[in-house]
Amino acid sequence: MNRTATANWKGTLTEGAGTLDMQSGAFAGQPYSFKGRFQDESGKSGTNPEELIAAAHAGCFAMQLSHFLAENGTPAENLEVTAVVTLVPGTGITGSALRLVGKVPGIDAATFEELAAKAKAECPVSKALGAIDISLDAKLG
Repeated sequence: MNRTATANWKGTLTEGAGTLDMQSGAFAGQPYSFKGRFQDESGKSGTNPEELIAAAHAGCFAMQLSHFLAENGTPAENLEVTAVVTLVPGTGITGSALRLVGKVPGIDAATFEELAAKAKAECPVSKALGAIDISLDAKLG
């Protein structure tokens, strides 16, 4: 199975701008720029590669964990996952911090944390991000 995305960039690195399109249509002409990637801390001037990696990591991890919880006989009512991807200019992407709050009836905290750690290790996006530090803060809420 293949998935595609297309980037169209015009101009120089610092003065140029581009758009991103996704096969699914979720993004069509989504703007991105140097400012949005490296200068705009609010994150409101368009997307960037790190934000897209964070979305992919959060989504993949949540799906993987939901599978393990169901296998355990304790399906999740809700899993809220935030991934914070860190970019250090001049160094690169250095980490992805997963923050999880789960509503899972019938599970104890130790089993929840064990299954969350297993999901972090086995999620395909975590595996693809093997060159960076991946941390996990998992809580029942």
